[in-house]
Amino acid sequence: MRSAAESPIAWLESLSPWPEEFGLGRMRELLARLGDPQGAYRAVHVVGTNGKTTTVRGIEALLEGEGLRVGAYTSPHVLGWQERVRVGAREADLEAALGRVRAAAEAVGATQFEALTAAALAEFAAAGVDAAVVEAGLGGRHDATNVLGAPVVVLTNVALEHTEVLGETREAIAAEKLAVVQPGAQVVLGEAEWEGAARAAGASAVTVVSGSNAGLAHAAAESFLGTTVDPAPLDDLRVPGRLERLGDAPLEVWDGAHNLAALGYLLPRLPRADYVVLASILRGKDAAGMLAALSALGSRLVATASSSTRVLPARDLAALAEPYFEAVETVENPAEALARAREIAGDGRAVLVTGSLYLLADLASVRPSRLPWQASASG
Repeated sequence: MRSAAESPIAWLESLSPWPEEFGLGRMRELLARLGDPQGAYRAVHVVGTNGKTTTVRGIEALLEGEGLRVGAYTSPHVLGWQERVRVGAREADLEAALGRVRAAAEAVGATQFEALTAAALAEFAAAGVDAAVVEAGLGGRHDATNVLGAPVVVLTNVALEHTEVLGETREAIAAEKLAVVQPGAQVVLGEAEWEGAARAAGASAVTVVSGSNAGLAHAAAESFLGTTVDPAPLDDLRVPGRLERLGDAPLEVWDGAHNLAALGYLLPRLPRADYVVLASILRGKDAAGMLAALSALGSRLVATASSSTRVLPARDLAALAEPYFEAVETVENPAEALARAREIAGDGRAVLVTGSLYLLADLASVRPSRLPWQASASG
């Protein structure tokens, strides 16, 4: 039995990040013990492979701009656990939120993600939000967030990922994600090919928006409110770990692109091609494909690890990288690896930190200051 004096964050970190088996029974029991807080507000549920957090934060900004009090829930974090739960466009008091659910979570044996999700949903009810915008963690059908009955669902995109859990084809994975759709819900899609699947899942209306997370967010906000929405709040949207321009000497770009599809979005948006790449990648990803794509940005790579239990060891990542880069180094400690990448870059090259949001989170204490992209013609 853990001490009641243990801090809420320490308690959260002590919980298992993975269930012994996937399912919603434990989550429903946990929420029932809390009075089913998820029934106190309407929600937008965001599922998909990439771009979920940016889309959630965009919807949050748009609904706040229309005068609503909004709760937003995202994962994983970059700067700290508190980043995941927001109310009224500010980070919520996460320790208080966790304290509200701890006894019930311990009673049902909740996982880390279940406890955190319950804390977010209960916090939103306690704060009296008008709307909640909630990002799914893994898939949809058996994800802890699939308790919302949301009137609006967003599917950002579908790529092959977590195939051992979600299925081995994009079609199977899309079906798992769209399983969150309740009959009569409105669905916003980032890829037109899933319109038939969305309607089969029960969608009453389907909107297809191609090309941007901002477009998805805008369409979702308008679907939720049933009226036109001013897109201006999106102009100032900044999300940690997503195409961030940091530092100056050398220039650094931090982006948590964690699969090949995410890199496909990132690479065309980088304005130069002389990076020292610092990367950590999780097991189960197409690491070789990701490294091949990253090699288009520069000839030097520093392979490192992260605190994730699913991380590919740095030496294994380095071995995979050797066919694609002229020079590969292995530095296990992320902070030391970043220092080495900066040393290699000197004043003439840039540094790209990528491959995993867990890596970016591990480096949060040594983040440079954010810079505007327009501040440098070269970067």
